[in-house]
Amino acid sequence: MNHFFIVALRVGIAAAILFGLFGQIVVIPTTASDEVDRFPPYEPFAVPYVTVAIIGIACVQVALAATWMLLDMVEHDAIFTPQAFRWVDIIIGSSAVATLLALGVTGQLFLFGIPSPDDGMEVIGAFGAAAVCVCVGAGFAMLVVIMRSLLHKATDLQTEIAEVV
Repeated sequence: MNHFFIVALRVGIAAAILFGLFGQIVVIPTTASDEVDRFPPYEPFAVPYVTVAIIGIACVQVALAATWMLLDMVEHDAIFTPQAFRWVDIIIGSSAVATLLALGVTGQLFLFGIPSPDDGMEVIGAFGAAAVCVCVGAGFAMLVVIMRSLLHKATDLQTEIAEVV
């Protein structure tokens, strides 16, 4: 892989991790506090939803860090080794955890809902967003599982070719 693309991907990964960290530390808690100030019945939901959001972003950051390690393996021409499976499994696990968190939020919103200051459209929007996150997360996890099986086949072929040569 071209060294320029690896550097560009690493810059993007670092920026995404830092942006996520800013969201975890500043944006999410501040937004939750502002919403509770604006509509006090949100108060019992603030801490659980903030926690889920912060953990969800952490799952994305873990997957990005694993991608960074896979890029390092690509750069050193070591991607077709058993060590790559560990990083791919970490990506699968973190996406599964994030998907389960989104599924929990979707279920909570569907079964119990939350109070709404107006006509309830905020709750419907939150439910829709959580449901989309579940679908996208499940689809991503399944895609990475398929890619893992392709990596396994390629690793086996690489090993066979190395034995022949």
